[in-house]
Amino acid sequence: MARRYRSSSPPPSSPFNYTSLAILAGVFVLGIGIGIAFSSTANFSPQNVASREVIDRSAPNPELCIQYGASAIAADLRIFLTLNPFNVFVSQPRMQPGCVLRTNTWSILEQRKLVDPEEVRDCKNRMNTFGFTGDLGESPQIDCVYQNDRMGNLFLKDRGGGLPAETERF
Repeated sequence: MARRYRSSSPPPSSPFNYTSLAILAGVFVLGIGIGIAFSSTANFSPQNVASREVIDRSAPNPELCIQYGASAIAADLRIFLTLNPFNVFVSQPRMQPGCVLRTNTWSILEQRKLVDPEEVRDCKNRMNTFGFTGDLGESPQIDCVYQNDRMGNLFLKDRGGGLPAETERF
């Protein structure tokens, strides 16, 4: 009776051989290259407001606005309401760069005599703050603005969080 020797089976092959690793590395490098190409050709001009930095640079008095408040987009529009028949008409909005000041920085406007003590008192009594468009050194349009946070930030609602409440309060 002859003995049979079992031949040893080859070691199990790895799911990643050199060819597939090379393909994966090529795809990774290609993805990084496409990402760099996209980011370097992205258009951040005023016609394409794609980032907060564009809004910050466009704000009136940008350094002052960033230090004492937040840059904003001001939309001026008119609403017409007819009662018989009931209809609502909205004009084309005029968009322009603006700034909203924090309540503890109103002294900037008072020092420059852009608001009087009565305007400050009225705005403070309604727990509002000031927003402005135009350069503070020239003839800015200053308004007492109300922060409407009744519905919250719906962009952050799905993410389950957002910024702490004290950072969003002006």
